[in-house]
Amino acid sequence: MSQPAPSTTSLMTALLAACVAFQLNASMLSPVLVTIARELQASDAAVGMSQTAFFTAAALFSLFLPRLGDMLGRRRVLLGMLLIMLGGSVLAALAPSIAVLQLARLIQGVSGPVVPICLLMLHHQIAEPKRYGLLMGVITAVNGGIAGIDAIAGGLLATHFGFRAVFWCIAIVAAVACVLVARCAPESRPSVGAAMDWPGVGWLVLTLASLLWALNLAAAAGPAQWGGIGGMVLLALVAFALFLRRQQHSPQPLVALDILRQRSTWALLLTTILTMSGVFAIINGLVMAHAQQTGSGFGLAADHASWLLLTPYALVGWLVGPWAGRLAPQWGYGRVLRLGLAGSMLAIVLMLVFGLYSLWWMVLACVLAGVAYAGTANIMLNGLGVVLSPPQYPGLLPGLNAGAFNLGAGLSFAVLPALPAWLPGVPAASSGMLVGLCIVGLAWLTSLLIPRPHKAELTTTARRMSADQLA
Repeated sequence: MSQPAPSTTSLMTALLAACVAFQLNASMLSPVLVTIARELQASDAAVGMSQTAFFTAAALFSLFLPRLGDMLGRRRVLLGMLLIMLGGSVLAALAPSIAVLQLARLIQGVSGPVVPICLLMLHHQIAEPKRYGLLMGVITAVNGGIAGIDAIAGGLLATHFGFRAVFWCIAIVAAVACVLVARCAPESRPSVGAAMDWPGVGWLVLTLASLLWALNLAAAAGPAQWGGIGGMVLLALVAFALFLRRQQHSPQPLVALDILRQRSTWALLLTTILTMSGVFAIINGLVMAHAQQTGSGFGLAADHASWLLLTPYALVGWLVGPWAGRLAPQWGYGRVLRLGLAGSMLAIVLMLVFGLYSLWWMVLACVLAGVAYAGTANIMLNGLGVVLSPPQYPGLLPGLNAGAFNLGAGLSFAVLPALPAWLPGVPAASSGMLVGLCIVGLAWLTSLLIPRPHKAELTTTARRMSADQLA
């Protein structure tokens, strides 16, 4: 007997639980790093390496697990990732040393492609474009932070109970997500009988790993390690060339070369990388550093800066995301994406012209960035990865796009905060924001090359009727 179709409410509950469990791993620990260093008697660099281990693993596993879900079953792969995340969280909570904690964070990073797989499962169940767009916005908005509450809760737990309480909290949420996914999420397996091109996966993973390691070396404090950076970039180029050669000769390639040449693939991936490169380090690095500087900045404590700048940014992004998703099928995914990118550029201009000299202008600019980037552009980029993915490889583009998000974030922190070392005498925030503005402008231009996902958008007649109903 076939399984009865789950209700939308139960499906969304399961998928949101899975996304929240992953997001807690990504954002709940930001205010806890100092506590970890003190309680494990570790250096800041060693604690930072635990974060690097998590995000690097998340990027690498995102490249192929969504495609593996097409073959083995998406619910099965999602449940496996959540169980591994649960095991990693328990290990982190019991970690006797920083080395064990680093290993635990690496294990937790296997859950990296939770959001792309959840979107694929949702797309399989919800065929109506407008309804899918709204629910896609709800799920993807969680990926930008749980309205800032996750970071605040992490800080409170660490302050009163120690860092281990944070990991126990993540473990409990992961356990609940496992139960809900097992009971409420349907199985979908569109590529039954297909085989994974594991040699191709290996070369692609090595390519991204080398690039991420080069970016970590570039962003590290102290003199630039040009030899190591050049070596990693060269290794990435060689690995990518071998990946392309493998795809050309593989009987079942991970990425057929004709798909790589399509604008729906390379234009989207390039837009994602450029968007993340231009925005991510401005919000999470330059703005926070400027707010805490004495003299040229605002001299705020770290927690006050987070409350005033990051929490409103995350909150408005969380609220706006579902509405952006609902508008995408009516206005067009590309048009809504470009509105988000234009708003992001306006937010950066406000930071440059007014925000660097006025705290309240900076708050206003961060709120606008929350609307334009976190609540709109980020939602559209994630959504386009699903609706533009080739039907014969539905998990391919969401996985590659997740890797592009991580690569762009790493590139952002490697380039924007490092500019003062290359431009002596220019304030760090000003130079970084100006370059970020130019990069987002390039992302806007590149987004013009992304083709329309016609099946995910309403026809002209349906769009007109929908507009009349709204009026």
